Amino acid sequence: MHCLTCQVTTKKQSINQAYKVKKKLIRITTVSRSLNKLLGSQIDFIKDYYDIILVSQNDDNGLVELGKSKQLPIFSVNLTRKITPIQDLKALMTLVKFLKKEKPEIVHTHTPKAGLIGMMAAKLAGVKNRLHTVAGMPLLEATGIKYQLLVILERLTYACANKVYFNSRGLMDIVISKGISKATHKFKVIGNGSTNGVDTQFFSKNNFTDQQLLQLRLDNNIQPTDTVFLSVGRIVKDKGINELVTAFKTLSKQYKDAKLVMLGRFEDDLNPISKQSKAEIENNPNILFLGYQNDVRPYFAFSDIFVFPSYREGFPNVVMQAGAMGLPSIVSNINGSNEIIQNNVNGTIINVKDEQAIYQAMKTWYENPELVNKMKGMSRQIIVEKYDQQFVAQQVLNQYNKL
Repeated sequence: MHCLTCQVTTKKQSINQAYKVKKKLIRITTVSRSLNKLLGSQIDFIKDYYDIILVSQNDDNGLVELGKSKQLPIFSVNLTRKITPIQDLKALMTLVKFLKKEKPEIVHTHTPKAGLIGMMAAKLAGVKNRLHTVAGMPLLEATGIKYQLLVILERLTYACANKVYFNSRGLMDIVISKGISKATHKFKVIGNGSTNGVDTQFFSKNNFTDQQLLQLRLDNNIQPTDTVFLSVGRIVKDKGINELVTAFKTLSKQYKDAKLVMLGRFEDDLNPISKQSKAEIENNPNILFLGYQNDVRPYFAFSDIFVFPSYREGFPNVVMQAGAMGLPSIVSNINGSNEIIQNNVNGTIINVKDEQAIYQAMKTWYENPELVNKMKGMSRQIIVEKYDQQFVAQQVLNQYNKL
């Protein structure tokens, strides 16, 4: 008995000792908003097992604030989302010097520019474990010389990485089928897909009372009997906003109690929507543009249907969030979206860049509210079972521990 007790005690001490000296992990994104919005809760989970340093551009002092809130060290690098060779070279040199000083066990990058600069820097600095997550690829919408250049940069990122994690199976299949990279031995999808999953307790309609949601509708000039379509995300061309606005323009002429609520920011310098679409958003009384919202949950909760006709994605968080809030979705047939949504189970999948298909889907759902109600329960159930945040975080941790 005494020996058995000694063995158990020794085993516990060994486990505690293993976690006492944490290995250093550096996670890099291009802008701090991505670290916060895409990885926030996952960082909280994994910092119990690894010493984490957060690296990104300190846009609007966001990195400093994030470091304070997470009680983690930070390092600012002047990364850009555009192709800026001189600035990128400076960022690369800065990162190489930083990584040589810190000597991390793992460098894990997200977003295209951070992936390119971060993986090159990690390789030049001699970091042993270099991981990159692919979550959306701008090159899929590029053509000509720009496409060729982006392919070269993507290949360079993968060449410098030890492991390439795709946050959707569809995206990994596209890379393989298009011959963008042949380094398939490095490729993997973690869990069921998604970079971080969704907090299904936080994104739950149960957090709001019927009275609160009714009041929010009334505050925004939406009547209890109105049918509300919701769009959440950047107001840019690649999110399918032009097609959505055109489709809703037709729908709103037929049904005066149909409303389109739009949450997000215009990005006129990077990927602007058409002047006609912008004018329609500003002038159509049934389109309610409410700008960027720190907490989108109330708007999911008072809406009826989520619409996300994006041209390309990795694994869209907003579609998971909508589902967790009990909203069925109309999505374009792209990787990520078509993995979350099952046609006629928790939403409708339509062709990409097809405004007529968006209109027809919205019209069908407007005219058949019983169909919407049937899908609401399945919408949340699917997200809880496959994409809960704790499950995804544990899968990422498992990957780190295998190294």
